[in-house]
Parts: sequence; structure tokens; C-alpha cells
Amino acid sequence: MEEYLMKVVLALALVTASAIVVSMTKKKKKKKKKNLPPGSLGFPVIGQTLGVVRAWRANRLEQWILQRIARYGPVSKLSLFCTPTVLVAGPAANKFMLFSGALRVMQPESLQRIIGKRSIIDLQGDDHRRVRGALVEFLKPDMLKLYVGRIDAQVRQHLQDKWHGCTTVTVLPLMKRLTFDIISDLLFGLEAGVVRDALAHDFELIVESVFAIPVNLPFTTFRRSLKASQRARPLLEGMMHDKKAKLRQGNTSPNNDLLTRLLSLTDDHGQQLLTDEEILDNGMLAMLAGFDATAVLMTFIVRQIGSDPAILAPMVQEHEEIARNKADGEPLTWEDLSKMKFTWRVAQETLRLVPPSFGIIRMALEDIDFDGYCIPKGWQVCCASSVTHMDPSIFHEPAKFDPSRFENQNHSSAPIPACSYIPFGSGPRICPAVEFTRIETLVTIHHLVRNFTWKLCCKENTFARDPLPSPLNGLPIELQHNPTSL
Repeated sequence: MEEYLMKVVLALALVTASAIVVSMTKKKKKKKKKNLPPGSLGFPVIGQTLGVVRAWRANRLEQWILQRIARYGPVSKLSLFCTPTVLVAGPAANKFMLFSGALRVMQPESLQRIIGKRSIIDLQGDDHRRVRGALVEFLKPDMLKLYVGRIDAQVRQHLQDKWHGCTTVTVLPLMKRLTFDIISDLLFGLEAGVVRDALAHDFELIVESVFAIPVNLPFTTFRRSLKASQRARPLLEGMMHDKKAKLRQGNTSPNNDLLTRLLSLTDDHGQQLLTDEEILDNGMLAMLAGFDATAVLMTFIVRQIGSDPAILAPMVQEHEEIARNKADGEPLTWEDLSKMKFTWRVAQETLRLVPPSFGIIRMALEDIDFDGYCIPKGWQVCCASSVTHMDPSIFHEPAKFDPSRFENQNHSSAPIPACSYIPFGSGPRICPAVEFTRIETLVTIHHLVRNFTWKLCCKENTFARDPLPSPLNGLPIELQHNPTSL
């Protein structure tokens, strides 16, 4: 009996051992199937975060990424901000990031806590399509044609108040204030005055903490920004309720501004299409996005013009020809903007060399195969999208400023490959304000080159990212006034 029991125990032990061996073999095989990208996750917790932050602050992040690509290839693993991450680069990577449904948009927690949880950055699926569709209703060209004159008036007033009579100005802060004034008018119908000035100050504070550590402690940048948001939101909320009442009474047009337009949109049942929270959160986002990005673009165009006579001459010729066909003081029109082709090519080339955003960050919603490697579920995916802007196989002599790259792209013998130039993104999450940015930029540059010439006070052609590109000292320039009239 004992011998029988011993045989049974031995048999069970052998079966158990066999099962363990089979299970371990399967696990090993399963692990082998997860072909992770090359690279290292670095030190525990911090990973490569310190190296990335140092490179970012020194404006060497692109070199840091290119060195990593040279070592590991266009797909590699690392750890950023306590999260395992896959770094990807190249046109195929850009397309993957912009169009894959297996990736979720990520944004800094600080931004979500400041502007709210119902902006198009956070929304997914049907909610994203619904809210984005509502925003596009206001930002599509047919609507924006109606606002060229109002933008023209804001630019003229700004130059009259802030530039005329000055011998030196600092461009970036002035451009930020100009874009804020335009947005305040067209998005919220907010007129110049004390309220707009206070709101502008609050949004300056909000911008500072977009990528700040979201720790609400005294004397921190995040605390200042959070308090600024807590002042701005009730103000915008009050304006929203006021416009809603005017719409009910028939005392306003839905086309007056973005806020009124969003409030006027209804679904199939006659109910307001967006919730008040969605309107407010996306209004905050629109104000924040427009406050900085377009101002940075126009500032770097001013810098290029001030150091490049070969670019300035054809630009002046283009705008003088437009002005010759208009009466003094007559505002610009949509048709005038369509004639500013060279100026917009200069803007496109500026965006190639100094893109507002360095890259895209997403999170894998499932295990994803990309370029022969597995990106595990829950990992971050970081795409250095602007690396393609400096790829010599895509852009000949990429360091050279050459607006002709964007001339006749539809008929060019060597068109720019898809997803290689994406300063505004692409696909379902392309920036909805591309046309709005174009109008602001063209109108502003038209009046600048006709009314002023300038010299750069700082000859160094450098800039830092904080988090958007910023030229040295905000780009101070010496002004000379041309004998033309606003």
C-alpha cells in the first residue's frame, strides 16, 4: 500500500513538474513573441527623464533624439517621467501616431486641471467628433471670410497703440498681446478694456504651467496658474450665460463670435449640441492655444525678415502690389489674402525650421506591432514628429531657409512626402484653427512690412523652448517707420 502511495505521489509530482515546465516554456515563448524595441529603460523610476529635461532646456533635444536614433534606429525604448516609453521617428511613425485608433491622446495633468476635462484634447470617439465638428463650424473658411475685416481692424489698432512712435520694441510679448486681443474679440466678443487686460494677464500665468508639475503648493508656478484659471473661468462662464440669454431673446447673431456660435448649435432633438462644460473647457483651450502658437510663428517671421533681405524684398513687393489696388484705410479682404502666396510660403518654411510643437505623445490602448516591434499596452509612445523637417532625404539642405520648397506642391516633381511636414498635425486631430492662423499671420505681416523696417538687436540666431520656441530676450528690434498710413 505504501509502495502504491509512493508511486501515486511520484506520478503526481512528475505531472506537476511537467505542467510547470510546460507553463514556463509557454511564458518564455510568449515573452519572446513580445519583441520589444532596442534600448534601455535606464535607472529605476527616473529613466532617461533628466537627460531629456537637460536637453530640452539647452535646446538640444533634437540632437539628443538624433543621437538616440543613430544608436538604436527609429524605434527604441526608454523611460520618461516614470513611464516606460517607445520613441519613434520618421514619416511612417508620424502617420502611425496621427491615424492609429489603438493610441490614446495624452496631455499633461497640469493642463487638464487648468482648462477642464471636456476639451477636444481629452475626448475620444463620438464625443471628440461631436465637439470638434462644432468648433469647425466656426473655424471653416466660409465663416472666417466674415471676420477678415475685424482681424484687420485689431491689427491696425495694435500697431497704432504699441508700435508707432517707438524706436525699439520687443516682438514676442507684443505678438502675444495682439493674438490675445484678436481671439478675445472673435472667440468671446470681448471688447478692449480693463476686463480684457485682466484676462490677458491671467492667461499669461496659465501658459506658464502647461507642462508644470501639478503640485498645488504655495509659490509654485502651478499654484499661480491654477488661481489664474479660477479667476478666468467664472468670467468666461458669466459671458456664456449672458450670450445664451441674448440668443433666447433674439438680440444677437450666432455668427458674432465662437461662444455664441457654439451655444446656438442644436442636435436632432433641438437640444444644445454641447454642454456648458464642453463650451467652457474648449473656449479655454482655444484661448490658450491661440495665445501662444500664432504669436511665436509671427515673431520668428519678423526675425527672419530682419536678417534676410532676400526674403524681405519679394514680400514687400507682394504687399505693396495689394495695397496699390485699395483705397487708403480700406480693410483687407479674403481675396487680398489669397494673393499673399509668397508670405504664406515664408510662414510654412518658418514652421518647418521652428515648429511650435516638438512631437506627439500617445498611450497604447493594446499591444501594438509597429515596424517589427511590440509596443505593450499601457506604454507611452513618443514621436519626434519634427525630426522629419530636418531630414536631408526629404528636404534638400534642411538647415537652409528656402520658401520655394512649398511652391506649387501639387505640381512639383518632388512633392513633400505625406506625413513628413506636420506643424499643424494631420488626420482626425489636425489643428482646427489652421485657417484662422493663416489669416492672423498674413494680415499682421502685411501691415508690418508696409509700415516698418527693422533691425535685430540680438544677432545670435538662437531660441529656447519654454515650452514653445522663444527667441533670445523675446526678440528686441530697432524700428524705422515707413511713410505709409494704417
